[in-house]
Amino acid sequence: MAESKPARKAEKAANKADKKAAKQAKKARKKGTDPEADGESRFTPKKARNAVGVAKVVGPAVLPVLAPFAVRAAGAAREAYDRYQARRLGIGVDQLAEYTGRGGGLLARIAGLSDGLSDLSKSERATDDDRKFAERGRGSLEQLAATTRASERMPSARRKSAHRAVGAELDLLESQLLHRLGV
Repeated sequence: MAESKPARKAEKAANKADKKAAKQAKKARKKGTDPEADGESRFTPKKARNAVGVAKVVGPAVLPVLAPFAVRAAGAAREAYDRYQARRLGIGVDQLAEYTGRGGGLLARIAGLSDGLSDLSKSERATDDDRKFAERGRGSLEQLAATTRASERMPSARRKSAHRAVGAELDLLESQLLHRLGV
């Protein structure tokens, strides 16, 4: 019911003390001097100096042990990436160095199409028309390869435009080759 006057004063004083303590704790957290803050979660200059000191002592002992593992892991990662790139281009890993740059994929397609044209002209079922197509196709592929190599030094927009045009020509030649091969 009704509280006595001294009880209300005591409660008011307690609330005031709580607010003041909260305000001081907030200020202390901002400054980084909060005595109640969790010491493990804060990274202070003193802790940084201690970590550097430990690294100086432990580092030389651990580095020779970890270095071979790091080198082996880096080599395995590079090998996996090379296999991925070669599989994406449709070539062997040993041929990957031949098809570098932004037009590498197009050059790999051109090489594959050139091999297909050679197979068509050497085929026992090939007609004179097929051999003429293969010869014209090889000439076109040489021009497309030269265009692709030249586009490497072009500005980005022109290079992309040239690559799209070369890709469209390759699509057309591939579909004609597949038709002549009966696929």
